[in-house]
Amino acid sequence: MPDTAKTCEFKAEIRQLLDILVHSLYTKKEIFLRELVSNASDALDKYRFATAGEAEADLGIQIALDKDQKTLTVTDNGLGMTRDELAANLGTIAHSGSAEFLKRAAESKQGLDSLIGRFGVGFYSVFMVADEVVVRTKSHLEGEAAMEWKSDGKGGYELRRLDQDLPRGTSVTLRLKDSVAGEFTSPETVKAVIRRHSNFISFPIQVDGERVNTVPALWREPKFQIKPEQYREFYSFLTFDDQEPLETMHVSVDAPVQFNGLLFIPGRGQDLFGLDRDSWGLDLYVKRVLIERQNKDLLPRHLGFVKGVVDTEDLPLNISRETLQDNLLIRKIQTTLTKHVLGHLEKAAKDDAGRYAEFWAAHGQMFKTGYLDFANREAFAGLLRFSSSALDDAKALTSLEEYASRAKEGQKAVFYATCPSFEAAALNPHLEMFRTKGVEVLYLFDPIDEFIMDALREFKGLALKAAEHAGAADLKDLPDVVKTKRPAKMAKKDQEAFPGFLDRIRDILGDKAAGVRASDRLRQSPCCLASPDGQTTSGMDRIMRVMARDAGLPKKILELNPDHELVRNMLQIYEADPKDPFLEQAAQQLFESAMLLEGFLDDPHALVGRLQDLLTKASAWYTNVKGPNDN
Repeated sequence: MPDTAKTCEFKAEIRQLLDILVHSLYTKKEIFLRELVSNASDALDKYRFATAGEAEADLGIQIALDKDQKTLTVTDNGLGMTRDELAANLGTIAHSGSAEFLKRAAESKQGLDSLIGRFGVGFYSVFMVADEVVVRTKSHLEGEAAMEWKSDGKGGYELRRLDQDLPRGTSVTLRLKDSVAGEFTSPETVKAVIRRHSNFISFPIQVDGERVNTVPALWREPKFQIKPEQYREFYSFLTFDDQEPLETMHVSVDAPVQFNGLLFIPGRGQDLFGLDRDSWGLDLYVKRVLIERQNKDLLPRHLGFVKGVVDTEDLPLNISRETLQDNLLIRKIQTTLTKHVLGHLEKAAKDDAGRYAEFWAAHGQMFKTGYLDFANREAFAGLLRFSSSALDDAKALTSLEEYASRAKEGQKAVFYATCPSFEAAALNPHLEMFRTKGVEVLYLFDPIDEFIMDALREFKGLALKAAEHAGAADLKDLPDVVKTKRPAKMAKKDQEAFPGFLDRIRDILGDKAAGVRASDRLRQSPCCLASPDGQTTSGMDRIMRVMARDAGLPKKILELNPDHELVRNMLQIYEADPKDPFLEQAAQQLFESAMLLEGFLDDPHALVGRLQDLLTKASAWYTNVKGPNDN
C-alpha cells in the first residue's frame, strides 16, 4: 500500500537557537544597550498611548551601574507587563510585544508609529554580555502583581510572583560577564554608547542620575519652531565643527517614502584624496534609533560634503536591525534627497553669488565628480563654475548659463581650453582666433574638467567644444572685433614652394610628428600642435597617458602659420637651400617649443642648447646689420 502523507512540525533546539541569536546575529556587543533602551522607549510610548499622554511629564529611562556587583540595570516607568505578557514576550523567542501592540492599535484605528521593536529578538542580545538576566515588572493595570523573570540564556527561565510591591514599569538587571564588566559598568562608556545609538530617543535617559540625551531630534520638530542657534548647536554636536555651516536644509517628505532629515553643508572642504576620503555619508535612523553611521547610499558620492541625519518610519531592516533589508526604499530616498540638495544649491547660487562662491571653493572639487549623474545632468551642469577669458580676475568664476547669455549671435558652441593657469591661457596659440573674434573661452584648470565636458557634450543647445579642435570654419560667420595687421599676400612663387617646404619640415621632424600642415586658426603665433584624430584634447591625452603609465611622447600634427614672419623667413631659406642647417634648427625649435607649451616635452636640454646657438647666430647677424654704435 502507498504511504499516507503526514504533516509534521519543525523541531527547534532552544539552547542552540539562543546561541545563534547571541553569537551570530549582532556584530557589536554594545548593541544590547541599544536594544534595552529601545524596549524601554517602546514601553513608555505604550503607556503614553494608553493614558492619552496624561502622565507624560515623569516618563523616562534610568540606567544604574554597579562596578562592585558587576551589574547594569535599565529601568523605565512605562506600561509594565502582566504575568501572561511577561511569559509571552520573554518566554517565546521572536514574539514581539510591540508588534502585537501595533496590531491592536491599528485595529482600533489609533496610530502609534514610534514603536521600534518588530521581531521580538532584540532582548536576547543581553546574553552577549550577561551571565544572568533578571527582569522585574509591574503592569499599569490595577490588581496585577509584580513579577520576576530570570534566565541564564541557556535554554530555560524562571518566572515567579514577587511578594513586595513595585512601582509601575520594568527593570532589567544584567549580571555582566567578567570579560565585559569593567567596560559596561563605566559611566563614560555607557554614555558614549547611548549618544551613539539612542541619543534622540524622545524620553530622557539618565546614567547614574545624569541625563545623557540632551540634544533633541530637531528633524522631528516643525521648522517654524526651531531657532537658528538650535540648528548651529545640532550641527556642532553632529560634526564637532565649531564653525557655522554654510547651508542648512530641514527636509520633511511624505512621498514616495516618508522620511525626515536635517542636512548641513560645512564651510570647510573635505580632504578628498587624503585620509578622510571615506569619511562621508549621512547618519541613518529608524524611529530615532541609529541604524548606520555615515550611510553611503543616502546621497551620491559627489554630494558627500553634506553632513546630517535621515530618519524614516518605512525602512525594513534585517532581524538584527544593524543592516538594511531592502535597498529599493533607500534608492528612493537618495533620489529625493539628491534633487533637494541640488535644488537648494541652485537657489543659493541665484540668491547669493558670493556665498555660493564660498561653497564652490570648499566643495567644488568633490561636486565635480558627479559628471556621470545623468539623471540630474541639467542641474549638475548649471551648478558648475569655471574661469573664463571674459573675466579679468583669475579668481573670478562663471557658470555655463552666464556663458550662454554672453554668446555671440550665430555662435554654436561653448568653447573651452585646458590650461595649467590663467596666465598660461594668454600664451595658448589655439585661443588667438577666439580673441580676434571676441569669443569667450572657458579655462579648465583641473584634470576632471575634461571628463565633465566629455560627459555633458552640450548645454542648452550649445555644443561643448575644445578650442584646439575648432577651425576657422567654426567662427567664419562672426566678425572680427580685434583688428590685426595682416601681412601682404604670399607671392605666387612662395605659394608654389610652400607644399614642398611643409614636406621638408616633415622630413626634418621624422617620427616625432604625426604630420605638418598649414594652419587656418593662428594669428600671432608661428605654430601650434593638433591631435591626429581631431577628437582627443591635449589635456585628455595627458590624463590617459598617466592612467596607462605611458611615459612616451604623443605624436602630434605641427600646424604652421603661413602669415607669420618667422615661417615666411624659413620659407625663404628653404627656397634658397632646402638643406640649410638653420632650417633644421628652426624646425626642431618650433616643434619642441610647441610641445613644451602643451606640456609634453620630457627633456628640455636639447631645446635650451639649440636656443642658445640660435641666439648666438641671431645676435651676430643683428650686430652686423645694426652696427655697434647704431642707436
